[in-house]
Amino acid sequence: MPVVNPNNPACDFYHHPYNLMLSEPLPMASRTLIMGILNITPDSFSDGGKFLSSEAAVEHALALEAEGADLIDIGGESTRPGSEPVGAGEQLQRVLPVIESLRQASRIPISIDTTRAEVAEAALGAGAELVNDISALRDDPEMSGVVSRNACPVILMHMQGQPRTMQAEPVYHEVVEEVSAFLVKQRQVALTAGIAPEKIILDPGFGFGKTVEHNLVLLAHLDRLVALGSPVLVGFSRKATIGAVLDLP
Repeated sequence: MPVVNPNNPACDFYHHPYNLMLSEPLPMASRTLIMGILNITPDSFSDGGKFLSSEAAVEHALALEAEGADLIDIGGESTRPGSEPVGAGEQLQRVLPVIESLRQASRIPISIDTTRAEVAEAALGAGAELVNDISALRDDPEMSGVVSRNACPVILMHMQGQPRTMQAEPVYHEVVEEVSAFLVKQRQVALTAGIAPEKIILDPGFGFGKTVEHNLVLLAHLDRLVALGSPVLVGFSRKATIGAVLDLP
């Protein structure tokens, strides 16, 4: 167990059973939770185009739940390396029917993967319960207000650069220290905006402006990220680093 400053209110979950406060509390202290990923996009790196119809998307989400997912993350904009931004209107056309249908079919918690406040607001109104913002509240100045008003959890992710260019030439002097400092800074931005500390989740952003070596160093030092005092989301599924380590496609 990492040593945590007991005077830091953001660290209270270390000393008490920690629940992610959704419509029903989601316990986070007893085991690692699994987030199922549902990309409603034509160009995501592993499943682009597979779930563009609402029926196929909801069927896949229910399959993920049956396989053990604790929550489902739904996004209408690919953030793979080299991807281009997608407007809020297009994102809403993609994700809202899926969120509405899934909420009718299941009570599994839904997170909306977007950097746009307009998309987050509408998705929360349709039944989503978390906001997953890969820009960590930087891209849209209205996002922190949306999260605060809705009193919903938010995931703050580290990314060097933007998806279109982030893998061109990522450079760090000390990747764990720099990622940690960024996450602490953006957590403070969230707290200042009125977002409760128990509603904040941190994500080091594996593969977002990082080389294989950067990813592996971060993975080896997850204890230092957990010691920051907030739950940590690890997004490593199907990332290229796995293939590089195993010498596989």
